[in-house]
Amino acid sequence: MVSVFKTHILDNGRPSLLTPCQSHIKVKEKLCHGGEHKSGVFPSAFNHATEGVQAEDRLGLKVFDRTKNDNKPAMSFEDETFLKIMQAEFHQDEQKNWVAPLPLRSPRPLLPNNREQALSHLNSLRRTLSRNPEMKEQFSAFMEKLFQNHHAERAPPIYEDEECWYLPIFGVYHPQTPGQIRVVLDSSAQYQGISLNNVLLSGPDLNNSLLGVLLWFRKDHIAIMADIQQIFFVFLVKEDHRNYLRFLWYCDGNLSKEVVDYRMRVRVFGNSPSPHFYVDDGLVSFPTEAEAIDLLKRTQESLSNSNIKLHKIASNSVKVMQAFLPEDLASGLQDLNFGNESWPAQRSLGLYWDIKTDTFTFKVTANDQPYTHRGVLSVVNSLFDPLGFVAPVTIRGRALVRELTKEVHDWDTVLPEEKKNVGGMENLTSKAK
Repeated sequence: MVSVFKTHILDNGRPSLLTPCQSHIKVKEKLCHGGEHKSGVFPSAFNHATEGVQAEDRLGLKVFDRTKNDNKPAMSFEDETFLKIMQAEFHQDEQKNWVAPLPLRSPRPLLPNNREQALSHLNSLRRTLSRNPEMKEQFSAFMEKLFQNHHAERAPPIYEDEECWYLPIFGVYHPQTPGQIRVVLDSSAQYQGISLNNVLLSGPDLNNSLLGVLLWFRKDHIAIMADIQQIFFVFLVKEDHRNYLRFLWYCDGNLSKEVVDYRMRVRVFGNSPSPHFYVDDGLVSFPTEAEAIDLLKRTQESLSNSNIKLHKIASNSVKVMQAFLPEDLASGLQDLNFGNESWPAQRSLGLYWDIKTDTFTFKVTANDQPYTHRGVLSVVNSLFDPLGFVAPVTIRGRALVRELTKEVHDWDTVLPEEKKNVGGMENLTSKAK
């Protein structure tokens, strides 16, 4: 009997007595003319040992070269899929409105008909509104405006085995605008272990970093701030995807009438792709007023061609604000004569900007919190300061929180008075404003 080794032919045509690994890593080489390094590629220490080697003999060696993108994270497969969907189906209709698809996963589980769940939530909402007349009036007004602006429409009947999804609705109040309700269609509500957000791709985070935006905002003398009006509502949803955005509401907004099936025609708050793909705040600065006015006017004109309105304009320059119609200015600035009156602070990206003094201000609500471990932590964390302007003040509060974590085990026990001076809580309240 004669034993022989089996010869394997590798992908590069070379013979081998070893069984090749089933997992392959293929490196694509891009050699420049004359074997020189491509622009943006930095030779590694390994290259010095191979100097003088012909380009064709260096195949497989350039994998050790360093490039400027080495530390840049690549997009995930899902993020690339999301962008392909948007690039293929994102378009303008005959009225110049932008129409976007829902970025559905593929493959994905089919969504069950959850109308029963949505009806149960609606009945609970009706009981809540019946006990609170003011909230009922605000909620009904919001829904009426939704239909008047054609953001929602009556839903067609569902055929047998047709896929659809109902979004439970509820109302929320923003802490800064307590008298203004926002109706949310809950895309994260689960039924039979699945929700609409489970079958949607979130997509890549296309937002500029908050730190970078604020630094550019403080770079030059003339700063401007603007906002896109109702950004989610200016993007229509594809016709064949609207049945995934169905909801229940009462006929004519009357809670004593029959329940009607509706569906959204536009993007909704709470969809998983919404925070990363649709951004409405803009902050930037310029060396001159003319440059700021020029950019704002060109941006307004460009967006208006797609039925998108840029408004809530604010600036630390009177000349910039006077270049626009009063209705395009931010709240509180529309009827201002810009004389010796005090100018209202503008809020964007979680910060308060005093446009007259061109300074950031901070508000602390320490008086509303009990002087307990929980209250101190709430006050310290309530101060949003991404650039660290008031860090010399807040650091003492954070030191107190750390000390209390070691000494106090009960979160709601009133703390000794001497701890106020140790933590500098009075300074936090007075100086941060």
